[in-house]
Amino acid sequence: MPDASSRSLAGLRQSLPLAGLARELAPVERVGFGMAELDEPLGGGLARAALHEVYASAGADLPAATGFAAALALRAAGTRPLLWVRQDFLAAEAGRLHPSGLAELGLDPAQVLLVRARDAEGVLRAGAEAARCPALGAALIEPWGEPRQLDLTASRRLVLAAEASGVMTLLLRVAPEPAPSAATTRWLVRALPSRPREANAPGDPAFSLRLLRHRGGLGECEWRVEWNRERRSFQEWSREGGGRQDAAPLSRPLVSIPGERPAASAEGAPAWRRAG
Repeated sequence: MPDASSRSLAGLRQSLPLAGLARELAPVERVGFGMAELDEPLGGGLARAALHEVYASAGADLPAATGFAAALALRAAGTRPLLWVRQDFLAAEAGRLHPSGLAELGLDPAQVLLVRARDAEGVLRAGAEAARCPALGAALIEPWGEPRQLDLTASRRLVLAAEASGVMTLLLRVAPEPAPSAATTRWLVRALPSRPREANAPGDPAFSLRLLRHRGGLGECEWRVEWNRERRSFQEWSREGGGRQDAAPLSRPLVSIPGERPAASAEGAPAWRRAG
């Protein structure tokens, strides 16, 4: 007859497939965009405990991609802190983050923890630590260019960290061609003209979103949306007024990034840190 240890081992082996099945059947918590046209095809939104990539194909598209990623991180974070990891070189190449620009987007600057790293290795190291921290509402990781350290293995580490902690992790990049990655979704973002308000004041930020990849099986799709600061949600973009294709784009601060001086350190500004 088998001894007690053999029976325990056999029971454990039988329980492992059941545990895996339970994980597969568990409902996936999602972060919605706030508009049915986006949320319904995505099954209710984006998986929270996952890595999602946001791409700008050129430097000129980076402000739009940054605004979209920050708005999505805001919806994921709610009232919890948002940790933003940026490579130092971005300050010289694209400008610094500015509290007033974050506030214009509807994001409380005091909610943002900014980590600055010298190189891509430091960005990925700090980003992985952020993705592992369940106290955060979201982690936004922003390296510059196409660093060799950011390969398939590095993205897989971020995926595992996000899955374990439940923290939505966003990887914001500028690159002409997306690289291999384990991310759940991949988005290409460009700016659209905003609809002017009264007296021709700039309207809500508008984005062209192209879903390049979705691990759930959804094919390539495209949407045109606006970000509503008051509702903190996305809404359908209209061609009326400033949305006409022949209209000149109207500027509105997405994430204001003045390059001539550091971001203000007044009360309510992001907590500045340095890593790497």
